[in-house]
Order: sequence, then C-alpha cells, then structure tokens
Amino acid sequence: MAELQARWHASMAEIPEAQWQALTAAAGLPFYSWRWLNALERSGSIAPRQGWQPMHLGLWRGESLIAVAPLYLKGHSYGEFVFDQSFAQLAGQLGLRYYPKLLGMSPVSPVLGYRFHIAPDEDPGALTALMLRLIDGLCAEHRILSCNFLYVDPTWQPLAEAAGCATWLHQQSLWSNHGYRHFDDYLASFNSNQRRNIKRERKAVAAAGLTVTPIVGEAIPPALLLRMHSFYEQHCARWGPWGSKYLTEEFFAQAAAELRPHLVLFSAHRGDPLDPVAMSLCVHTDQELWGRYWGSDEEIENLHFEVCYYAPIDWAIQRGIQQFDPGAGGSHKRRRGFVARPHASLHRWQHPRFEAIVRRWLPEANAQELEEIAAINAELPFTAAPLPLGDAPSPAA
Repeated sequence: MAELQARWHASMAEIPEAQWQALTAAAGLPFYSWRWLNALERSGSIAPRQGWQPMHLGLWRGESLIAVAPLYLKGHSYGEFVFDQSFAQLAGQLGLRYYPKLLGMSPVSPVLGYRFHIAPDEDPGALTALMLRLIDGLCAEHRILSCNFLYVDPTWQPLAEAAGCATWLHQQSLWSNHGYRHFDDYLASFNSNQRRNIKRERKAVAAAGLTVTPIVGEAIPPALLLRMHSFYEQHCARWGPWGSKYLTEEFFAQAAAELRPHLVLFSAHRGDPLDPVAMSLCVHTDQELWGRYWGSDEEIENLHFEVCYYAPIDWAIQRGIQQFDPGAGGSHKRRRGFVARPHASLHRWQHPRFEAIVRRWLPEANAQELEEIAAINAELPFTAAPLPLGDAPSPAA
C-alpha cells in the first residue's frame, strides 16, 4: 500500500471535486461541499486580499484523497462570529504576533459541523492526530501562534480533544420541530402573551399589504439571486464599518448557476413574488434549515421577523425539516422559539506561556457560558420547558 503524503492546497481548484465530495458528502452540510467552498474562492469573496488565504490540508495515498481539512490563514477575526479579541489582546501583552492565524470553518458561515473529513475505511482517531501534528508543524515553521476550529461537529470533537485540542464553549440559537404539523402547533408551544405578540407581528406585515412566498431550488431565477445580493449589500451598508459585507455579486451569480438545489428565498411582495420588497436567503437539506442573509427596500414593522423567522419556520414545518438555525447573534430570537444551545470551538497554540494562561481561564469561562445558557432558556416564553437539545459539548480544556 502506498504511503500517505500530506499536501497543502492553496485553492479548492487544486482538489478534484469528486474526491472532495466522496469524503464530505456523508456529513450532509452544503457549506462544506466542494461547490460552495469553490464558489467562495472563485468569486473573490474568500481570497488573500480579503484576509482569507486557503490552506486546505489533504492526505493522499497515491492519487487518492483519503482525508481533508478545510483551512484558511486569516489576517483578521472578521467573518467568524466567535470573538477572540481577548486572545489577541493577551498576545499583544506577551509581545506575540496574533495574526496571521490558522482557521478551520466554512468561511462567514457560523454553521455547526466542522471536522476533518476522513475516508470511512481509515482510522479517524489516528488520522486526526496525524493531521493535527502536521498543522502544528506548519504553524511552528511559519511562526503562526494558533490554529482554531470553529463550530465543531460534536461527534468529531472527542477525537480532536484526545489529540490535545482545548475546548472553548459558546452559544447559538436553534429552533427544533417537536412534531409540529402546522404553524399553529408551533404557536401553541408559547404562553398566551407571546402567542398574541407573534400573531400581532405577523398581522402588521399583512396590514402593509405584503405576502411572503418561498421560492425553492431550480425555481429560483438567476436574476432573483442577483436581486438578493443587492438586498444583502444594502443591509450590510446600513451598519457602516460594522456591516460585515463579505460576499461578492459573483458569488450570488455562481449560487444561481451551481448551488440552487440547497437554496430557498423568502420573497415579501405586493404582487409578483419575483418583484420583492424584501427577501431572505436560507440554505436547506431535507432535515435542516439555516438562515443566512436578508434585506429590505422599506422599513416595515416586524418584517424582519416574518421574512427571517416565521415564514421559514412555517415552510420548515410543511417540509418536515427538524431544525432551523437562524444565524448568529440577536437576543430577539429567544422570544420567537429559538433555544440557546452550546457549541464548541477547539484551539491549539504554539507558545507555552500563552497556552498555559488560556487553559487556566477556559474551565471558568466554559462554566459561566453554560450557566448563561441555562438562565436564558429558563426565561423562554413557552408553556412548558423546551425539549432537551442533547448533551452539551464537552468543556474539557
């Protein structure tokens, strides 16, 4: 049997699509598909001039790809939604250079599921440990202080922890389908006061003369995805220098050409759904829905809640989708049926003193995060406690 060879790939184009998909398809996440990541790179959305240098690690046996880690060399911390400014500050205090850093995630997509993708007939623990050693070697050679894996797949997390990664806990929001057949079943899960609030919010959108229509997959015309880019661009511009505009128009053009099977647009309109006043873009599989981008031409009360939360939930119930992740941030999500849940990032550092300080801090920080999540969920406006979301990620550090 041929020996393993490690290769660092500066673009998705260097890796055959079929071989990448053979390793990643089982995870079922559109955000790690070859076409999604390649579209980000080819469109110029994720590129060195934007502070994202692809550095994908592949393990090859001859011409067969047997394991891959999507990785990026980052010159900043934007587009991650895990806020490590305290780490950067500590590095400065120690006289260390924090950037560039090595990062594992699907760029600008805070979506749970990062892992090393390994062929099913290989030893995942042994190859995870080998790939981490290779990453350590790259970081040591180029004086990179840290490698960070964000939104980690809980099933892969123990393998990385066993190989020495430190765990930092965070929180995000999740809607779960507890056997709902109709939107009214979802409404019935709230206390009476919040049921009235949600009905009032939806009526305000209808009173403005708007209807929200989902447009799915191949039914999405390319021009409508370009219109979605204009909404996205406009929404980002409202926040000035904090607008976090990452995606180019070309990415939306490529999405129209290649990614539509996993896309759904929620068009708020007064007549033709293809002539929207506002719109949101979500990504879906048969079981999961992710909210990503939205924008509006008009300031209409509660329109954001309708286009980004209620209409997608209604559609998810009709499709039998089990979970809806609406995206990062926003305490207003809690009162609309999204439960706080923990998720983990994993970290490795190349400086002993820096690592010792952070590892001492992590247990207390993780405990506080879990306490905050419990407190948030205790205040949710449900008629009964929400169903458990499963075991929390391990807070081992």
